[in-house]
Amino acid sequence: MTIISSSTIAGDKVVNRNGEGLGDIKDLMIDVDSGRVAYAVLEFGGFMGLGSKLFAVPLSAMEADTHNKRFIFDHSKESLENAPGFDKDDWPTFTDRDWGTSVHQYYGVRPYWE
Repeated sequence: MTIISSSTIAGDKVVNRNGEGLGDIKDLMIDVDSGRVAYAVLEFGGFMGLGSKLFAVPLSAMEADTHNKRFIFDHSKESLENAPGFDKDDWPTFTDRDWGTSVHQYYGVRPYWE
C-alpha cells in the first residue's frame, strides 16, 4: 500500500513507458462522497503554461513511480493530443457521469464509481 499527500503529487512529471514527457500534474479532483481521487489534472504542451491544455486523467490510468517522483501513463504524445481536454478558464463539470464515462473509455479504464 502506498499513501502520499496531494501536495507531494502536484508538479510531478508524467511520462509514458518510453520515457517521453507527457506533462505535469497540476491538481487532483477528489470525489468527496466516495473519498476517492477521481482524476489527476494533467497539463500538457505549450511553453511555461502558455498554450498548454489540461486533461482529466483517471488516476487508475496511471501508475505511481514513487522512487522517481513521477507517474507512468501508457499513452503516446499523439494520443494525449487527441484526448478530450480543456483549458484553464473552462473546466468540465466533473460530476457529469456521461462526460466521466467518455473520459474513462478514452483511457481504457473502468469508471471509479462502478
